[in-house]
Amino acid sequence: MATAQRSHTGKKQKPAKESLLFPPKIATEQQSLVLVKRLLAVSVSCITYLRGLFPESSYGTRYLDDLCLKILREDKSCLGSLQIVKWIQGCFDALEKSYLQMAVLAIYTNPKEPQRVTELYQFKFKYTKDGPQMDILSVGGSPQMRVSSDEVKKGSILLIRKLYLLLQHLGPLPNDVTLTMKLFYYNDVTPDDYQPPGFKEDSSPESLLFDGDPVNLKVGSIATGFHLLKVRVTTESKRMRELGNSLVQENGPTEISHQGLDCVEEEEGCNTRV
Repeated sequence: MATAQRSHTGKKQKPAKESLLFPPKIATEQQSLVLVKRLLAVSVSCITYLRGLFPESSYGTRYLDDLCLKILREDKSCLGSLQIVKWIQGCFDALEKSYLQMAVLAIYTNPKEPQRVTELYQFKFKYTKDGPQMDILSVGGSPQMRVSSDEVKKGSILLIRKLYLLLQHLGPLPNDVTLTMKLFYYNDVTPDDYQPPGFKEDSSPESLLFDGDPVNLKVGSIATGFHLLKVRVTTESKRMRELGNSLVQENGPTEISHQGLDCVEEEEGCNTRV
């Protein structure tokens, strides 16, 4: 897929009516699931749009405060965008079943070496019952505080804003890149034969190798009391422009194994499927 860096500011012209992206209240598991699914869809859409991966026709427009968001839609004239939409729907299926531990959207340049990536985006999920909590860009630990539905929504908007800010400050990708998505599951609850729509068993679940000097960036995390979502980005250091130090983590190893991808923080196992 040929790419061209987008330089949109994300500002909107005030519409007559704002589009509702997130549920007005987040007090039940179903409302939390809706929020997490939309955060994932919006994030992946932002990534593909601001990294210039698909044409304008592949996106619809939604508004979030003063941000004009481009959301992927089923564009039959662009097979790549259709595939991404199928991947997102597959993630939804795994989220609904509480199977999905992490989704990794990886970008690589050599079709013969899909394990050698040049940029990747991690979306890690946990399923909790601890009541509404939020942790946005925590530094030196994981402090949490009890919050209301409004605060969870504000945190979700902040997460999208920070992702937008990061993407707008990254240098362009190579001219020709290819996307892949890998899913990791909680082994203790996921059936061995489970395959979400749009995915198949990974025939070569080898470690990903980063092509270049990687920089790991933490975008943030959001917890609703039912779900926890963390967003991380790894990119080539030469694509970095002026970013706040709070976004930058220590450089990761050249080889990004499952654990290097933040797949296992505790004792849960995970399978890989693409």
